[in-house]
Amino acid sequence: MGKVKSRNGVLIRLTDERWFHITEGHPEMAGYYFEVLETVEGPEAIYAGDNEEYIAIRNIKNEKYIIVIYKECDDDGFVITAFFTKRIKQMEKRRRIWGILQ
Repeated sequence: MGKVKSRNGVLIRLTDERWFHITEGHPEMAGYYFEVLETVEGPEAIYAGDNEEYIAIRNIKNEKYIIVIYKECDDDGFVITAFFTKRIKQMEKRRRIWGILQ
């Protein structure tokens, strides 16, 4: 299980069960375990989700972005899912919590 601190200083866990879920649904994510954690720890932007979750975004290469959705509780949190996208314009419709994408 991997752990990193979010921008809010909350410890976020990436459990083996969640990693299996992510790679089963998005097999292209296999091999990007550490990038998922790095996206939570050092995102380029964070947007608000629909159910109080956070959506962290980081450019991987050539307009290919990794999206990590995670939940923060009082002093603990966890990754819900992660995937790649090239369509980040959809994120701009959401409320930006932190950062800016260029």
